[in-house]
Amino acid sequence: MAFPSKQPALLPTALPSADALGDAELVARALGGDRWSRDVLYRRHAPRLLAIATRLLSNRCEGEEVVQDAFVVGFEQLGKLRDPAALRSWLTRIAVNLVRRHLRQGRLLRILGLDRSPDDATLAVLAAPTLRPDDRAELALADRVLQRMPTNLRIAWMLRRVEGLALAEVASTCACSLATAKRRIAAVDVEMGRHVSIREGLA
Repeated sequence: MAFPSKQPALLPTALPSADALGDAELVARALGGDRWSRDVLYRRHAPRLLAIATRLLSNRCEGEEVVQDAFVVGFEQLGKLRDPAALRSWLTRIAVNLVRRHLRQGRLLRILGLDRSPDDATLAVLAAPTLRPDDRAELALADRVLQRMPTNLRIAWMLRRVEGLALAEVASTCACSLATAKRRIAAVDVEMGRHVSIREGLA
């Protein structure tokens, strides 16, 4: 008796290259329950968010916490994103909102005299090892100036002068008008000018 030849098992469809997919398509897949797409979005955007959050907070551990929370919030609210292609800016706004909360909590802890983990990611600490000692001292002065500034001013200035965001993106990220973003940055510029002489090292 002849038996039909055994058919080869069907191979699963190969996953597309992550680099070949834009954020909009990955968001659509993620909304459909595709966990791989969520993983790709995390790997694509987490490093940038971590760098920004860490520098804004001057603290590596808190920066990591902010990034984790930002993605939790982002994935929970992914269906509310009107323009999936603008995911990066949207995630940045979420992260900055969380940073603002951490900074205000940190100020409260210091006022109450409660312990807080030491700042291990200040401008002076993160500077290149080859930086001249005098320039590193100026960055340390800048760090102290920033600690005294109101939270909204500090964030706007850091996004513009340290992260290099365009003014329009600073305003969008901070959820304020362009004029307000300019005023916040200018206010910190004035204060920096009173204490820090090496301005180009901060821009």
